[in-house]
Amino acid sequence: MELSQWMGLIVPLVLLQLLLMIIALVLCVKAEETRGPKWMWALIIILGQLLGPIAFFLFGRRNQ
Repeated sequence: MELSQWMGLIVPLVLLQLLLMIIALVLCVKAEETRGPKWMWALIIILGQLLGPIAFFLFGRRNQ
């Protein structure tokens, strides 16, 4: 594969990761309660790459 083909695969994944990270962080900050400390979820979201925000959406939010 050439570099342009790799970039066509990588750029959408990076943009998806950034979008999910931003949305998850905003929701984490705005949430009154989460399952666990907010600082822990912020670290998971930031350091967890693509899986961190998904984990927050699935397990971190508390339904009110």
